[in-house]
Amino acid sequence: MVRKLSFILFLFYVSSSITAQQRTGNIVEYFGKEKVTAIEEGKLMHVFKEALMLHVRSMRFNSSTFPEDPVFSKILMNSEYDPNEGDVFDVDFTGEPMVWKSISVDTTNSFNDRDLLSSYVCLKYKSNTEKNVLFDASGHSLVLINGMPHEGDHYDYGWNLIPVTLKKGWNMFVLKVGRFPRIRARLIEPKTDVQFTTRDLTIPTILIDEPIEFKAAIRVINATNDWLKGYTIKAHWLGKEVYTDLPNIPPMSIRKLPFSLGALGSNKETGAYELKLNLFSKDKIDLDEKRIPLLGKSKHSHHKRTFISDIDGSLQYYSVAPSSNDTLANGALFLSVHGASVEAVNQANAYKQKDWGNLIAPTNRRPFGYAWEDLGRLDALEVLSDAKRIYQPDPQKIYLTGHSMGGHGSWYLGATYPDHFAAIAPCAGYPDLLLYRDMFLKRLSNMSEEQLNAFGITPKLLKRMQLEPQLNPVETLIERAGTPSRTLELIRNYLQQGVYILHGEKDNVVPTYIARDMRERLGKFHPDFTYYEYPDGTHWYGDHSVDWPPIFNLFKNRLIPKQNDIDDMEFFTGSPGVSSKSHFVTIHQQEIPFEVSSFKFTKGEEIYDLKTENVSMIEIDFSALDNLKNHLVIDNDTLAVEGNDAFLLKKVDNNWEKVASPSLKEKGPHRNGGFKDVFKNNVLFVYATKGTDEENDWYYNRARFDAETMWYRANGSVDVIRDVDFSLSKYPDRNVVLYGNKTNNAAWNTLMKNSPIQVKNNEVDFNGKKLPGQQWGMYFIVPRNDSNLASVGVVTATGVKGMKAAYMNHYLVNGTTFPDVLLFDDEVLLNGTSAVKCAGFFGNDWSVENGDFEWK
Repeated sequence: MVRKLSFILFLFYVSSSITAQQRTGNIVEYFGKEKVTAIEEGKLMHVFKEALMLHVRSMRFNSSTFPEDPVFSKILMNSEYDPNEGDVFDVDFTGEPMVWKSISVDTTNSFNDRDLLSSYVCLKYKSNTEKNVLFDASGHSLVLINGMPHEGDHYDYGWNLIPVTLKKGWNMFVLKVGRFPRIRARLIEPKTDVQFTTRDLTIPTILIDEPIEFKAAIRVINATNDWLKGYTIKAHWLGKEVYTDLPNIPPMSIRKLPFSLGALGSNKETGAYELKLNLFSKDKIDLDEKRIPLLGKSKHSHHKRTFISDIDGSLQYYSVAPSSNDTLANGALFLSVHGASVEAVNQANAYKQKDWGNLIAPTNRRPFGYAWEDLGRLDALEVLSDAKRIYQPDPQKIYLTGHSMGGHGSWYLGATYPDHFAAIAPCAGYPDLLLYRDMFLKRLSNMSEEQLNAFGITPKLLKRMQLEPQLNPVETLIERAGTPSRTLELIRNYLQQGVYILHGEKDNVVPTYIARDMRERLGKFHPDFTYYEYPDGTHWYGDHSVDWPPIFNLFKNRLIPKQNDIDDMEFFTGSPGVSSKSHFVTIHQQEIPFEVSSFKFTKGEEIYDLKTENVSMIEIDFSALDNLKNHLVIDNDTLAVEGNDAFLLKKVDNNWEKVASPSLKEKGPHRNGGFKDVFKNNVLFVYATKGTDEENDWYYNRARFDAETMWYRANGSVDVIRDVDFSLSKYPDRNVVLYGNKTNNAAWNTLMKNSPIQVKNNEVDFNGKKLPGQQWGMYFIVPRNDSNLASVGVVTATGVKGMKAAYMNHYLVNGTTFPDVLLFDDEVLLNGTSAVKCAGFFGNDWSVENGDFEWK
């Protein structure tokens, strides 16, 4: 049974990992490195020095798909709730009262208290007038500002700014404390309503020997109640000017925007350049100016490259340790994935240049990012594709390695895309997040009571954490959506690769027994793996923690096989939408969605033999093979092979039949669900404007909240538009997240008229089953009917209670599991995933009738 990963356990992992790597002073970029020491955006208006704190140690440790949140529940559902010192919020699981207590800042203007872990902080500010300001805080995972949710600054980067309209009178800010027991908060009066902020720039290395267009990205603050339309950035450097037209920026928001620097021109000198940026309004008024340093280097030295992501149109970067051979052609390509808190640029810098290949280090979308799953997985694939375009490597010489969280990424990406890599080398890695979670429970069990208290864990709470949760059928189905992340379920995919496992003998962050466990597992079936424990090595023991020569020696002797040389092949997947193929065989559809599917291919003397499990449609591309056989035996059916085209087979009444081509209107690798699948394909957020003022405000804030989260967690840049501005022709073939319902979102009928699920005020119509009431909330995904590629994800509710129950956006958090459909009510805020009323997957034809649903 899949078990849950708790917040404190993950906190423990991050804290331990950072401590171990900081001791080396090597590839870690410290949290404080990019702190803002002066307020470039305006004038300091107020520093919060007094607050109320509520410690909530009775929170259960369950799946974060719907985390329990009694504090936000009370504030969201009761707009009059106003805590004061000494107020009892509730009683915890020991019967002790949970009391709001006063807390003050230290000499650094930080609220700093061990009890802040698993706590909430309430700040209050009285304004004499209504005015627009910037809320600047760090150390929190979420904040409710006058009842509206906003993204936090979990990692204490000091990047987060939120434009806020202070109402006249008292304003309340309730912060959920993040990974460290420290909170800072202040209000800033903006120097101007529209301006740049240089917090969180993305800047490429200027390559003096490449005639390419360079792109960078900067955030633009809109602290007005109006849309910014027709704005322009002018980049001025080396005597030339390059203009970039900006997309529309919503009211009271900040968006990170790519802009062009143009090509370098005739200047070919290494060293420092100065970039002058100006922001112009539609009327050509110069609103702001920034001067930003650039660095010119040769492409033959370590450098950063940027590219526009197909996921959301944002600008991403990756770092390169290029080959030391300046004339290398068709060399090797090494994909190196970083650990938690490590910047990609520092990951690449940890490697010496190789004479036989180029090394690339993607970002995972952020130093913590997505543990190389979800959007981190897509980032790795985008970077690999871009690097192949640039470096034109030998297609048989592609390799994968990484350290710590990147070691996990190596295990995960290697299992998920086995035909992409000739060999993989996980360093200090854990194969599966759940296996890592078990390690922490074991480690906590060996701690003293004093040590546990340092993490806010009592012995009684530890016992609760160790209990195997009893899942109801709905929860079990929800967790099934996480099958693609169950790396150990895909372990036989490693047969397609050489494997080198490197681990420190005395690693106390990812304990060595995890690597020994993988050695034992692989030893039962894998003929080509190497295991090495670095003597006395801890989690990080210098550059050899990643740049270990025997790894690259193994790589030199491994090739991705040519397709015609493959006589035997096994492949396993949790979803065709995540990984569908290996070499010339593609799984298009499953019988049971998000259970493991597999095939085993064997080339015999006279026949091809193909055995499948949980597969309903499969394709073989015979054009990749020479010396064609006469017949294909698939399971128990024998079919004649004619020609060398793609051979598509569908299971009908338990028999395999050849079919002409897959229907793109059905599920397949191009569009398969679950709900998280909507966050790609240049995703667009469309919010409701046709409801009541409360509905409109809520859905706008919800779309803006998700855009804030995409920026913070994924370095994203999402288009957010009004429903009345959406049209099929203006935004073709793009995924859409629709906020609202049929009553209040004007784009609903355009995008959702054929959906088997309809939602309007006071009613859910679930394929004819009608559920009245204004307490329902839903997340679900359906195909966009005017497109063979795009999907529509729906964040919807039947009324105010349902809207507020759906406030959380954990579908943008890695490790959470979301099937195609989730139906819930306001009870989830108090009882979490166990309170979800219905979950399921549509059938391969996107119908409810042929789907797999559980009801509570």
